[in-house]
Amino acid sequence: MRSVLFFDPACRQPYDTATRQHQAIGGTEASVTRIADALGAYVMQHNRATRSGQYLPPGRIPGIRQVVVVRDSRCIAQLREWYSGAQFYLWLHDQVNPGSMRGRWLRDSVKSPHEQFGNVICVSDWQRSRIEATLRWLKMADGVRATTIYNPVDDTLIPDETRIDPFKLVFFSSPNKGLPYALDVFRALRRRMPGLRLVVGNPGYKIMQIPSTEGIRYVGPQPQARIHAEVRGALCTFVPNFLLPETFGLVYAESKALGTPVLTHDCGSAVEVIGDPEQILPVRLSCRIYESLVHRFPLAWRRGPARLADRIGLFEAYIERIRSWQDGGRPRVQPDSRFLLSQVTNQWRSLLQR
Repeated sequence: MRSVLFFDPACRQPYDTATRQHQAIGGTEASVTRIADALGAYVMQHNRATRSGQYLPPGRIPGIRQVVVVRDSRCIAQLREWYSGAQFYLWLHDQVNPGSMRGRWLRDSVKSPHEQFGNVICVSDWQRSRIEATLRWLKMADGVRATTIYNPVDDTLIPDETRIDPFKLVFFSSPNKGLPYALDVFRALRRRMPGLRLVVGNPGYKIMQIPSTEGIRYVGPQPQARIHAEVRGALCTFVPNFLLPETFGLVYAESKALGTPVLTHDCGSAVEVIGDPEQILPVRLSCRIYESLVHRFPLAWRRGPARLADRIGLFEAYIERIRSWQDGGRPRVQPDSRFLLSQVTNQWRSLLQR
């Protein structure tokens, strides 16, 4: 589909297929490359200076009939000048709530929604419900349709015969998605289970320095193949996040495809993507209060409050769940057909050919 252009105005650095294969990459960037490669579409990035195959620096190219703007609507006016006859789509990966900064971006960048674009693509129904509320707030709901197309997971990503280590947990989300809290919980877990280990990495766009701690191995930004290898052998993907809701959560979907359960909270799209209450913990008010009191502390300063929180039972739900999974209650998970690249690509093709 060489008439289709994906334009990313927000990426921190240029990326392409090789980036996904050989370097750390965020979930949005990974999804853009998978879909664009599967469709044979062009990709432009605001900060790309040289061409790499179908990945291009900004500018006009002939024959474009559909333009998919990724994440940030503020570039639509400029792109409309370059591609005046094209159909525009906005592919959102972040929360866009009524009254929010991103909602105001949408309002300020679109003078006439009927002329600018007619489709907003959301990555989950949870995200779509909030975007539809924002469209109503902007009085754009009559002219703009929101639809859900999940982010894709490679069809080849399936469970294998890797031996499961019941004392290994992994955290491979961005650190602002609850890593300090996860470290507090892990230390409480390790006090009961001294052999427990936690492997920590991230997509590479946010780095957090982690003090040397027994049982924690920080591997830093890693290519997806390395991350998948770590996840395969883990008891679970440990993401007790209730601070920054996932609009999709590629870490959830890929863990599921690899046969590794996730332990997380009922926050954002987690229930929708994971689909198993055994892997979801409710967000307790006591946890929110604790985090509100310590969230500005340096990591090393959190240890004292975390020990006190442990003594009063704040982390007991995690301890009970991990123990039960070690004792034979670990959920059995399989790839989810909703997220298969082949199926998601067909949904994109159908949308773009309307």
